[in-house]
Amino acid sequence: MVIREHISTDDAENSITEEENMAVWLLGIKTLRIQPYSLPPLGPYDVKIQIKAVGICGSDIHHFKNMRVANFVVKRPMVLGHECAGIVEQVGSQVKSLMIGDRVALEPGISCRQCHLCKDGRYNLCRQMKFFGSPPTNGALANQVVHPADLCFKLPDSVSLEEGAICEPLSVGVHACRRAKVGPETKIIIIGAEPIGLVTMLAARAFGSPKIVIVDIDDQCLSFAKDLGADEIIKVSSNVQDVEDEVGQICNAMGGPVDMSFDCVGFNKTMLMALQTTHPGGKVCLVGLGQSEMTLPLTSAAARYRFTQDEVEEAFETSSRGGNAIKVMFRL
Repeated sequence: MVIREHISTDDAENSITEEENMAVWLLGIKTLRIQPYSLPPLGPYDVKIQIKAVGICGSDIHHFKNMRVANFVVKRPMVLGHECAGIVEQVGSQVKSLMIGDRVALEPGISCRQCHLCKDGRYNLCRQMKFFGSPPTNGALANQVVHPADLCFKLPDSVSLEEGAICEPLSVGVHACRRAKVGPETKIIIIGAEPIGLVTMLAARAFGSPKIVIVDIDDQCLSFAKDLGADEIIKVSSNVQDVEDEVGQICNAMGGPVDMSFDCVGFNKTMLMALQTTHPGGKVCLVGLGQSEMTLPLTSAAARYRFTQDEVEEAFETSSRGGNAIKVMFRL
């Protein structure tokens, strides 16, 4: 999104100069206003970016509607936005990796670079993280931002600036598939067909998953998922009482064991569905977090067996082997 294109007007009261940096400020619940945004001085290792594309994330919507996401509360006016890309306008005196005119995608989180997590390469877990559009840090929905050069990544000519802005949510799907070790033998269900679910699906396919079933409560989202390559789509409800029937539908659609589930929604029902659908010894990966607190059904996270001859024998074999099975439990 190019703010300058949307705020120009002949109205003298609202007119702005070309040089003035403007941003979208969240002032209160569902209250946005385009206002001037003063940038910090350009440091020797920083670059100034002319923002050209910004995506609206679910967290932006939570802030817009509620002035908070989980424990992150907006207590003062804040600039929104973190999925972004743009063009380098100015470089700091020590920047060697970028030049004026480079097209870049921005990594929105600035860690402290000093704590043990940062030094271990796990800077995404830094407790001092300053993340675009997460209070109290201002975001990127502005004409210009100043950002560390090493968190700006050049885009190839074949990638548009709009696609560059999608690199941040795409990285979530890639990270999830890496953590879960998706491969050519991994059959997957993805719960949630909104952007994070869709990019997780695309990443899983790139990692080699041979079959992906995606579920959602919305027909339009499911249609997008099918168009993007989901093997099967299943519409579910928001009613937890329907889980057992829906689990049966998912297993039938998969046509065999579900090796891995990605919950890209993060509600009690969706996690219950993921746990009940995935076969014993499989993996459940929580990607989305729709609730700040979640009740996890621990018995469903253990190995589960029904009271039949075959499953009784398999349960005892599993328990005797140990390995990933901590507690084997029958469901009678």
